[in-house]
Amino acid sequence: MLAKRIIPCLDVKNGRVVKGTNFEGLRDMADPVEMARFYNTSGADELVFYDITASAEGRTLFTDILRRVASEIFIPLTVGGGIKTLDDFDCVLKCGADKVSVNSGAIADPSIISAAARKYGDQCVVLSMDVKRVDGQFRLFAKGGREDTGIDAMDWAVRGVKNGAGEIVLNSIDTDGVKRGFDMEMLQELTSRVQVPVIASGGAGKMEDFAELFKNPGIDAGLAASIFHTQQVNIRELKQYLRSQGVEMRL
Repeated sequence: MLAKRIIPCLDVKNGRVVKGTNFEGLRDMADPVEMARFYNTSGADELVFYDITASAEGRTLFTDILRRVASEIFIPLTVGGGIKTLDDFDCVLKCGADKVSVNSGAIADPSIISAAARKYGDQCVVLSMDVKRVDGQFRLFAKGGREDTGIDAMDWAVRGVKNGAGEIVLNSIDTDGVKRGFDMEMLQELTSRVQVPVIASGGAGKMEDFAELFKNPGIDAGLAASIFHTQQVNIRELKQYLRSQGVEMRL
């Protein structure tokens, strides 16, 4: 059985790690380079770096900070924010990323998924989705959760996998930062539709939330931000707890 993964996420704005609730009310948390260094030694399986305003501001990702973060860690690094072209993929990979996360860029031009998968391999292409309930439908949002695309998120996921996405990150806007548990209903719907690894994001508040998450065998990883940033949950202790609950973990 493959080990499940615990992944902290650095949401970066103006060169600083920030965190909000339901994608709003962002507050300053820390320096991304210092935080990357901390996670590299704290038992994290991977690290995610999102330049969260790049798409909304219509610019490319801040590569100087990314290079510094990548130089500090020896765990896999996934990077997203403002990824619109194959040149953006190339730039981010050359800065030290192992995988590239595409969200708004793929909504604007879905062909980027298949083009990147052909050039770099499926394992390099991560489809990140910001999803919220609208009129009884799981709706896909763009530009950092600011814009309702009108697209059914589950249909979009199936299409993305068909085009070559090797992994999906599901960010539930409804549970983001609320700390009452992952969005199990939304995740169940997604894992019933796709066969690639799924990373759950949004809602973690305590260790038990991860144990509940991994009851869904289709979930490969749990991603969280503020509970790890504030050390409300210690990653090594979390992994030991999960192993005691019968979840396969790399300790």
